[in-house]
Amino acid sequence: MKPKRISIVDSTPIRVVLVTMDPHLASAAQRAGEQLRRSYPGLTLTLHAAAEWCDNEAALARVREDIGRGDIVVATMLFLEDHFRPVLEALSARREHCDAMVCAMCAGEVTRLTRMGDFAMGGGSRNPALALLQKLRPKPRQGSGGAQQMKMLRRIPQILRFIPGTAQDVRAYFTSLQYWLAGSEANLVNMIRLLVDRYATGERKGLRGIAKVEPPVEYPDVGLYHPRLKSRG
Repeated sequence: MKPKRISIVDSTPIRVVLVTMDPHLASAAQRAGEQLRRSYPGLTLTLHAAAEWCDNEAALARVREDIGRGDIVVATMLFLEDHFRPVLEALSARREHCDAMVCAMCAGEVTRLTRMGDFAMGGGSRNPALALLQKLRPKPRQGSGGAQQMKMLRRIPQILRFIPGTAQDVRAYFTSLQYWLAGSEANLVNMIRLLVDRYATGERKGLRGIAKVEPPVEYPDVGLYHPRLKSRG
C-alpha cells in the first residue's frame, strides 16, 4: 500500500500593500487576493486609493498603518502633491524595512524610493543597467510616443534577460510595470507572485518557489467582447 502524500502548506504571514491614485482596480485586487491565498494562506492584500484618503482622515490613517507593516509595497500613479505628500513619510520610513518597494509612474520623490534587491533608485552610484537602457531607448517620433513607449516597455525585460546582477532586479521592475499597466486579476496575481518569489526575505523566504509565475497577459487596445468568450473575464 502506497503511503499518502502529505502536502505542506506554508501559512507564513506576508502583507502586500498596493497604493495608487484611484480604486479602479479594487475589485480585481480583491479577487487576486482570494486567488493568491490558495498558494499563500498567510497573505493579506490591501489596496488604498488616494482619491479616498485625500479628504478622509480615517482612510489616511489606515493607509499609513498598512504601509508601515507592509512586506511588499507597490505605489503607482501618485504624482499630485495632494496624493503623495500625505503618505511620503510613511513610504520613506518603510523603504529599508520591507522586502521590496516598487514605485512607478509617480512623482520623483516617490519613484526614488524604489528598492528591489540590489536595485535602488535615487542612489548615488550610477546603475549600469539603467545606463544601458538609456542608450537603447529609441528617440521619440512625433505622434507615436505612447505606442512606442509601450513597445519599448515590452522589449526591456527581453533585453535584460541575459544580463546578470542588478539587471535582473531592473527587469523585475519593468515586468511589474507591465503587469500593472495591463491591470487585471491575472496580472495582479502574477505581479505579486513575481515579487514574493524574488524578494520574500527573513521568515518569509520559504514562500519563494511555491507558485508558478506566468508572464504578463497582453490585452489589445481595441477589440470585440463576447460574454461567452472563455479566459477573458
